Amino acid sequence: MVKLRLKRCGKKQRAVYRIVAIDVRSRREGRDLQKVGFYDPIKNQTYLNIPVIRSFLEQGAQSTGTVQDILKRAGVFMEFSPNQQTKLN
Repeated sequence: MVKLRLKRCGKKQRAVYRIVAIDVRSRREGRDLQKVGFYDPIKNQTYLNIPVIRSFLEQGAQSTGTVQDILKRAGVFMEFSPNQQTKLN
């Protein structure tokens, strides 16, 4: 199973995260399938490759809670049908 989750990067006390598609059994810094975004919690900046994220979600990938919150703020789930949107909220 594939998940969209955060992968920690950056310095000590200055973490930034990559949003990656990764196998569930891999560790946090393990080998990812594809990098799909970037999140900096200190500057509150995000970069998302939305077409790739949508394709992973359509293929059945699950997202972790934090990644799901980031995607909701970016409006990724608004592009899905209204039935799927109510299930996610």
